Order: sequence, then C-alpha cells, then structure tokens
Amino acid sequence: MEQNYNQNYQGSYGSGHSGQNMDYTVDMVFCIDATGSMEDFTGSQKKIINMVKQNALNFYNDFSGVMSAKGKKARQLRVRVIAFRDYRADGEHAMMVTDFFCLPQQEKEFEACINSIHADGGGDIPEDGLEALAYAIKSKWTTEGAKKRQVIVVWTDAGTHELGFGSSSSYYPKGMPHNMSELNDWWDDMNPNYKRLVLFAPDEPGWSYIAQSWENVVHIPSAAGNGLAEQSYGEILNHIANSV
Repeated sequence: MEQNYNQNYQGSYGSGHSGQNMDYTVDMVFCIDATGSMEDFTGSQKKIINMVKQNALNFYNDFSGVMSAKGKKARQLRVRVIAFRDYRADGEHAMMVTDFFCLPQQEKEFEACINSIHADGGGDIPEDGLEALAYAIKSKWTTEGAKKRQVIVVWTDAGTHELGFGSSSSYYPKGMPHNMSELNDWWDDMNPNYKRLVLFAPDEPGWSYIAQSWENVVHIPSAAGNGLAEQSYGEILNHIANSV
C-alpha cells in the first residue's frame, strides 16, 4: 500500500517552443530512497537525504538553465515523486507515490511533498527499489507534444531486493511484476524514442543488471555514506538535457 498525494496534478506551460520549433514535453519521475541509511553523514558532509531533496527542489531551475544553455526549451515539465523503503520492515510506510506535479505552476505543492520525506526505517541493507521502479515505469506519461521525453531518475545508496521479496506484507501492492524478466518487458513496452533511465545507485546485483541489459540507461555508481556529489548531479542534468 502506498502513501498517495493523489490530487490530479495536471497542467502545461504556455506555447513556447525550441529554436527548432519542436514541442518539447518532459516527464520526470524521481525515485528516492527514504531509508535510514540515507541519513548517514561524515564530518561536515551533508546528510545524503538532504542533498537529494535539495537537488530535487532545485531541479526545475537547474534543468531550465542547462536546457537554455543548449538552445532548448521545454514547453511542459512534470515531475512525479516515489519515495521507497522496505515492505517487510516498513509496511504501510514503505512507499509514497505521487501524481505528476506541473512545474513551475505547482512548485509549492512539489516543495511540500519533497520536504515531507524523511530518512527512516528500511530494515536490512537492500530495499524495495525495483518496486519503486515498477511504479515509475507505469506512470501516466503525457501524450502531448511532438517530442516527448519520459525520464526516470533513481537515487539510492543501497542494493535492491528481488521483486516480490516484500510480498508477504499485507501492504504489498497488487499488480507488481513477478520477476526481473517481467519488469524487463515493462521497460521494453515503453517507447525507446522517449524513455530514459538514470541510476544513481550502487554497482550491485539488480541495479548493475539493469545498467548492463536495458537500453537507454545511464548508471552513475553511488556508495553508502558518500552522498550525491555535485559532479554526479551535473551529469544527470546534462544527460537529460542532451537527450531532449
């Protein structure tokens, strides 16, 4: 069972176009590890979860700046948030799934959502990140625009359980893929011209398999306790902007 911010967030920008007169519409889904390990920090280093949240909050302005520098402009940018933990350990608090926020129009609602995320729980080290990715893949992507991008970004410092690991929990959602092969099929069903996946995740089974086997994936390896380096965040922004 997911915690939901279902308020039917919809909307669009005006009628701005890129220099090439292309109608860019960009949908983003942020999958954020919200377990206790994301609270770790060393010395003066910021807590990992705070770094991720701040980058999420800055994303609209930063992305718009990078796009502008490349002579591009998105007519519509929508962002969805999925904060994940562990169904066995966290039950009803294992997954927070929102609808899309249209930015900048719903900036305040988006900010309130991001600020509500706190690093807690998680049980053992692997988390239910594949379920979060499944939720992301099945997003209600926009059908508007001549040139669409459907981008999923995963931020985690932990490996992932196999799909269905938490299915003994009464809160485990129905309709999840039964195994990695089925999740592969879900990804394959997305339009290859639109889809992009950026993994900021450890080089461990599950994430490494996806990075090596799926198309249109960029993997930026993370390590527990090291946070999200600014250069890595910059890589994410540049990759997304270059793909538009």
